[in-house]
Amino acid sequence: MSSETLDRGLVLDAVRVTEAAAIASWALVGRGDEKAADQAAVDAMRNALNDLEIDGEIVIGEGERDEAPMLYIGEKVGKGGPRVDIALDPLEGTTLTAKAMANALAVMAWAPAGTLLNAPDTYMDKIACGPGYPEGILDLDKTPAQNVEALAAAKGVPADQITVCVLDRPRHSDIMASLRSVGARVYLITDGDVAGVMNTADPETGVDLYIGQGGAPEGVLACAALKCVGGQFQGRLVFRNADEKARAERVGISDFDRKYDLNDIVRADAIFVATGVTKGALLDGVTFKDGFVHTHTLVMNSSSRTVREVRMKRAL
Repeated sequence: MSSETLDRGLVLDAVRVTEAAAIASWALVGRGDEKAADQAAVDAMRNALNDLEIDGEIVIGEGERDEAPMLYIGEKVGKGGPRVDIALDPLEGTTLTAKAMANALAVMAWAPAGTLLNAPDTYMDKIACGPGYPEGILDLDKTPAQNVEALAAAKGVPADQITVCVLDRPRHSDIMASLRSVGARVYLITDGDVAGVMNTADPETGVDLYIGQGGAPEGVLACAALKCVGGQFQGRLVFRNADEKARAERVGISDFDRKYDLNDIVRADAIFVATGVTKGALLDGVTFKDGFVHTHTLVMNSSSRTVREVRMKRAL
């Protein structure tokens, strides 16, 4: 699949897929049923993908085939056409949706076949920043405080002017303590670490750095977004038991201690698309007004280094 195909042939198709998932899941906003909201998004996204002229394979999906009836890792989608790897999260923020909270998204990334890391459904230690810094400024083997100080020095500000996004989880208490030891501001989010990483590349969010442990599949999606706009990422898979290591081996991973950078995870040009389900820092949510449904989508293309906002208005 060429960069020209990425730029002209697939971008609008990708937008239609995430729009469909966002609209379907919106019906479950505030209903308190995470599984139903996720299933609605999965069904809509799968149907939309299968209506496209692509030869797609899900490399980041809803789990392995025996765990997920739809959009499982390895599933083939599309009617035939350009061969693409697909990473997706039909509803990033199932809890956010069920509770009618901000920042729920329908998210997807496409790249040429064989170029996205087939990450297992395990955890990953992650650190990310936006563009404009010297290459290699981040290092998972340094403390959070040391990474803040390095970023602050490169930015030309004191450490207390750095804001770090962290998932609000008990496992991150040591990270938060290290960050606060040098005066960094800690911006806590309840869910949605794809959006958390993306915040580092948007100056309007005020977030400079993302640090924490979250899902490895979400790490691939976040890298696709950063690939399009610039930025740095480092990740290392975290295995809690032998079963998780076996999952990694099934997708071809044998070096369990490897540190991956952005270009290890996304090895070619990519498209990244996110449609808001509920209103958040990056995107407005789905709304219904005067007989029309409105969506707000962010679409990024690394081959052209473009970021577009797409607002759709469609009659019901």
